[in-house]
Amino acid sequence: MQHVDIAIVGGGIVGLTLAAALKNSDLNLAIIDKTPCYQALSDKPTARVSAINQANIKALHRYDIWPHLQQDRANPYTAMHVWDRDSFGDIHFSCDEMGSDALGVIVENQALVNALAKAVEAQPNVQVVTAGIDRVLSGVSQTMLMLDNDNVLSCRLLVGADGAHSFVRKQAGLPITFKDYEHTAIVANIRTSLPHNNVARQAFTPTGPLALLPMAKPNVCSIVWSQTPTQAASLMALDDVAFCNALTAASNSVLGTISLETERAAFPLTMRYARQWAKDGVALVGDAAHTIHPLAGQGANLGMQDALSLAETLRNLSDAGKDIGLHKHLRSYERSRKTEAVKMIAAMDGFKFLFNGDDPFKKLVRGIGLSATDKITAVKSAFVSHAMGL
Repeated sequence: MQHVDIAIVGGGIVGLTLAAALKNSDLNLAIIDKTPCYQALSDKPTARVSAINQANIKALHRYDIWPHLQQDRANPYTAMHVWDRDSFGDIHFSCDEMGSDALGVIVENQALVNALAKAVEAQPNVQVVTAGIDRVLSGVSQTMLMLDNDNVLSCRLLVGADGAHSFVRKQAGLPITFKDYEHTAIVANIRTSLPHNNVARQAFTPTGPLALLPMAKPNVCSIVWSQTPTQAASLMALDDVAFCNALTAASNSVLGTISLETERAAFPLTMRYARQWAKDGVALVGDAAHTIHPLAGQGANLGMQDALSLAETLRNLSDAGKDIGLHKHLRSYERSRKTEAVKMIAAMDGFKFLFNGDDPFKKLVRGIGLSATDKITAVKSAFVSHAMGL
């Protein structure tokens, strides 16, 4: 049997961020995942990307992750353009207005995981275990994990960073609240006849929002097109040419004609919120604790901030000689991050309600709201600062 202080289940962005933030701490960690964290990238960019904000970019620099990032798989975006296709609402943000060289960076998820994995695997206080978990045995002061490679690992704190369908959350019996967003997200990479000029674009349509995220190549974007399930099914049934024509129309041809760079994929969107994020010996981070609508591109950012907050809590507890596994010691983390998650969930619900459908009153409110935000400097600055995570 091996013993560690913290066992992190899930070797994705959030789990690895937690491990990286505990660099040079007195805590010994194990990262457990069925598949290797590092995966070689193909020649073509993948369609699963995240818009990482400035707050998290600073953390990636602080923990020496950034030098490991393959730079041709990440692209800074310097401006945002948001508009309502069925009203006069239109708003532009620029990094120049914030005195920054970028608002954030669009990065392929696996590229970020690879960078984190390279850094974390070099940490002397981390071991990476490629295995699944057959059984969890919870004791008073430690938890034992029976792995499917016949090894046994014990820990003082088990952290669930294993996604929306978290095994750790289920094993711990932590209840969740969930709601069907009644949207299906279509993702793909596209090639456009006009360059994106490093502008992230989002168009609100009556059936759902369309995000056009600028990739490293000047004529390639990643799309997240959230539509009603019926509309999404119709779009997925189209051939490539017809789909691209529909996409060009939905985006008001802002990037010219469109062709597909990758195959399309679609997945349903569900809001999930764990009513309890911790108990004795267990804590949740990232999608294991919450999933939100991707219309603001904040899912990965929220999860990374969970990891950074939990790392700070654990480091402080360890330095003070306190038990890192006791729920009463984890309550400050749980309260602060639950508050942030609830705010984001409420904001996404508000956006979805306001920008969904073609009700004339909603159109008027949307138009006035976007136009006013674009013209009132203080409101606009606050809006952009929040988007940047600052």
